[in-house]
Amino acid sequence: MPKRRLAVLVSGRGSNLQAIMNACASGQIPATDVVAVISNRPQAPALALARAAGIPSPCVDHRRFADRSSFDAALRAQIDDFAPDHIALAGFMRQLTPAFAQHYAGRMVNIHPSLLPAFPGLHTHAQALDEGVKLHGATVHFVTADLDAGPIIVQGVVPVLAQDDVDSLAARVLALEHRIYPQALAWLVSGRLRIEQGKVTIDGETASGISPCIWPGTEDL
Repeated sequence: MPKRRLAVLVSGRGSNLQAIMNACASGQIPATDVVAVISNRPQAPALALARAAGIPSPCVDHRRFADRSSFDAALRAQIDDFAPDHIALAGFMRQLTPAFAQHYAGRMVNIHPSLLPAFPGLHTHAQALDEGVKLHGATVHFVTADLDAGPIIVQGVVPVLAQDDVDSLAARVLALEHRIYPQALAWLVSGRLRIEQGKVTIDGETASGISPCIWPGTEDL
């Protein structure tokens, strides 16, 4: 297959970015180069990871724009300069406008630290603990105009333990994210994903039939 071009949007430390870069280097995400890492925060540690890997890493600082639409227009122009085939949001902490989401429809994915549709938005681990749920996890989904509501590609699950606090639960979910995000991107760049009637299929089958819940330390079911 021809080389695919992946742009990654980041706001924070970049642990999912590192997992993606590692997966590209190892071939787990096949025939794919990370061609740009773009942040809305000039001091995001993820930018340093990208620069150390020799990846172009510009910043579009959201504080310099009067509103979301003008920021999104500038961000879109920056992304399109790199002509990516796909865009991965990896801890990118900005809600995007409908026009931006539509421009990249079917090509842009996000990872969210909860079992969507439960706990969209922020503070997901605290919400899970407050609600007393027994299972928590992470979701990779296509990005749409609705926050954390796009078609789900894959989910991974961890148990919520009696002794858990926000930090311990977050750490287990993050380790899970590092497994399921590269897998979802591998399916995406290989052209194996389709959105049919609002649901994701992999090789023509529903995603839940191909990759049910993934537990850390076990083989994929």
